[in-house]
Amino acid sequence: MEEGEYESVLCVKPEVHVYRIPPRATNRGYRAAEWQLDQPSWSGRLRITAKGQVAYIKLEDRTSGELFAQAPVDQFPGTAVESVTDSSRYFVIRIEDGNGRRAFIGIGFVDRGDAFDFNVALQDHFKWVKQQCEFAKQAQNPDQGPKLDLGFKEGQTIKLNIANMKKKEGTAGTPRARPASTGGLSLLPPPPGGKTSTLIPPPGEQVSVGGSVVQTAVGPSSGGATVSWPQPRPATTATTDIWGDFTKSTGSTSSQTQPGTGWVQF
Repeated sequence: MEEGEYESVLCVKPEVHVYRIPPRATNRGYRAAEWQLDQPSWSGRLRITAKGQVAYIKLEDRTSGELFAQAPVDQFPGTAVESVTDSSRYFVIRIEDGNGRRAFIGIGFVDRGDAFDFNVALQDHFKWVKQQCEFAKQAQNPDQGPKLDLGFKEGQTIKLNIANMKKKEGTAGTPRARPASTGGLSLLPPPPGGKTSTLIPPPGEQVSVGGSVVQTAVGPSSGGATVSWPQPRPATTATTDIWGDFTKSTGSTSSQTQPGTGWVQF
């Protein structure tokens, strides 16, 4: 055991009973029914500690913490700790006094859950010991460990589905094609309903407005050109009752009936 190793506590149970057990006559295992369960030899606290790879089962006084007995465990399951064949709450442990003397005693828990925790604490410790030994072997011989081969075997192929990765036209990130330029400036048409500018021609020129030809004249005061616009003709009004007699019409507008139709043309 190395001196730099520290001691860790794995499990603590406040109540445990110690029993004197008869020597085992056969190899069939220990039976708790053969013990005097109503007359324990000692009662106190149980504590499991670990230092390095070795676990220690310590039986201590509840009040003072004085050590009553200690059982080093270097393997589990093994001869240092054995379960009885007729109960899950009783075990047989091998205690040592440090001078080479050994003895087997029986221990029992009142609560079945305490016995379960006792068993699991030892199992977890030696599972950790086994993992540490495997890690140490791999560190010494790294080439002997199994290698992970991720290469393609002969004739092995792989298929990739990239149909959903194709971008649609017009989506974000796809540049749109611009029309080719004709070489000149392209002016946009004016918006609908907007006002159009009226160009005033130089004085003396003729302008066609609404089908009439007018000639611009020079104003006497401003020196600019003025346009003589034709005056609109007054519209004639006519009253027509299209829901009356289709053969008659009122007002000053003359009407004619188309033969064979019954409609009046205004």
